[in-house]
Amino acid sequence: MATDYYALLGVARDASPEEIKKAYRRLARELHPDVNPDLEHQERFKQVTAAYEVLSDPDKRQMYDLGGDPLSQSGGFGGFGATGFDFGDIMDAFFGGGGGGRQRGPRTRARRGQDALVRIQVDLPTAVFGGERDITVDTAAACGSCEGSGMSEGSELETCVMCKGRGEIQSVQRSFLGQVMTARPCPQCQGFGTTIPHPCPECSGEGRVRTRRTLTLKVPAGVDTGTRIQLQGQGEVGPNGGTVGDLFVEIVVSPHPVFERHGDELHCVVSIPMAAAALGTSVKLDTLDGTEDISITPGTQSGATVTLRGQGVGKLRGGGRGDLFVHVDVQVPTSLDARQQELLREFASLRGEEAVHTVQTQGATEGGGLFGKLKDAFTSR
Repeated sequence: MATDYYALLGVARDASPEEIKKAYRRLARELHPDVNPDLEHQERFKQVTAAYEVLSDPDKRQMYDLGGDPLSQSGGFGGFGATGFDFGDIMDAFFGGGGGGRQRGPRTRARRGQDALVRIQVDLPTAVFGGERDITVDTAAACGSCEGSGMSEGSELETCVMCKGRGEIQSVQRSFLGQVMTARPCPQCQGFGTTIPHPCPECSGEGRVRTRRTLTLKVPAGVDTGTRIQLQGQGEVGPNGGTVGDLFVEIVVSPHPVFERHGDELHCVVSIPMAAAALGTSVKLDTLDGTEDISITPGTQSGATVTLRGQGVGKLRGGGRGDLFVHVDVQVPTSLDARQQELLREFASLRGEEAVHTVQTQGATEGGGLFGKLKDAFTSR
């Protein structure tokens, strides 16, 4: 024998099958005609492919090691032989093997069901404290007539007459590489290897039917708009008794007429009269936790904030709750009768506030601050 197959693949004579396969994949990626179309690389590609055909087969490798020519009856050196070289080994060289390519043989009818998504709207108290909600979902459930098998009562699966149960059809094609064997899913059984001669009339052989069911959802405290809750095994049942998918529930929190949410904080506005802000008062506020007395100290200005600790939104991840911030809005009367105007003028006179001639802000001191700079800018002209 003039050809050293071990040398062609670059492996030792005692190389393991895995080492031989790895060497062939490396060379196939380098020499494949799609990568190197010149004639020299094509010829070498045929040589290493023939070497792999011999060394990957235990019987042919033994014959070769004993001095025989395993390809002598297969149409000469370089051909893939009447036995048909499996093109999957070449595909494995480019796309990987070990389960990375298409599964050989018949495939199972049972497949995992799809996940389902529903959206529900909850009010703010439910988002703050959590709660329970009944939800209705339309999904695929196992057929009660055939119990997911897809077959009528008393019937059985039959072996596909076209592929003889293999689930695929093989064909040999001639190319510049020689004879190449390819495989494709059987068109009659769709690759299952079996057929259903008498499908279940209820589910038409799919093993599942559409159904509507009601579930009780536990809404955790702290959910917000966009939060998704995963319910494992509550989605669609897979075809022909396949595993069940998951159900995802997306939360939408409806607006509240009083409170506005920012993360785990709640905010609201309390309006009080001008006199009450000046003299001080107490305001009753209906919070989500109950009625609270909000103390307004004398001289409270508009925009002041009163904080109620731990009365905000429950934290979704971690314990505790946020805070409730009460913002004070001091209202100035817009219409006064004669007596009210008289009393207010008297009040202003007592405080020396009949007229305001100079308005000062923080930092507006003589020769400094914003107004001082503006004054200097005009007087220097």
